[in-house]
Amino acid sequence: MATDILSTDFIQLRDLHPGDAGWVVQRHGELYWVDEGYDIRFERLVAGILANFIKERGPKDRAWIAVDGQGTRQGCVFCVWPDDATAKLRMFLVEPAMRGSGLAQRLLDAVVDCARLGGATKLVLWTHESHRAAGRLYARNGFELLDEKPVEAFGQPTKEQNWALTL
Repeated sequence: MATDILSTDFIQLRDLHPGDAGWVVQRHGELYWVDEGYDIRFERLVAGILANFIKERGPKDRAWIAVDGQGTRQGCVFCVWPDDATAKLRMFLVEPAMRGSGLAQRLLDAVVDCARLGGATKLVLWTHESHRAAGRLYARNGFELLDEKPVEAFGQPTKEQNWALTL
C-alpha cells in the first residue's frame, strides 16, 4: 500500500453520469481478471446488472461514483431494492491506489445510510470468499455471513457467500 494515497476528503460521491456505466463494467472486468483470475463472463455479469439498474432504476435505487479532484473515478457502489424491506449492495469496487484510504468504508456507509433512510430492515449482498478484504469490511460493520457454497465462478473455483446486515 502506498503512503501517498489520496485522502477521501478530496473524493466526491456522485450519482451515475454518462460514461460511468462503461467505466464500471471495464474496471470490474480488468481488476477482477488481475485480482481473481475471473474471465470475460464476469464482465458480462456486471454489464447485465448495470443494464438492469439503468433500465429498471426505482425511486430508492442509488449509485455512487467516487471521483477525485481531477475527475478520475476511484470507486463505485450501488444500492437496489428487491422489495420494500430489503436493500441490496451491488457492484462495489475501489481502485487499487485507494485501497486502505477509507474510501471503501465511506462507500459502504453511503449504502447503509441509504438502506436505513429508505426504511429497509436488512441490507444484503452476494460475493465470493476470495474477496477477503471486502469480507473483513462487512464483518467489521456488523454484517453476518449467512451461507457459503463451493462453485466455479468465471473460470475459478471459489465459494459464493451471502451476507446480511440487520438494520
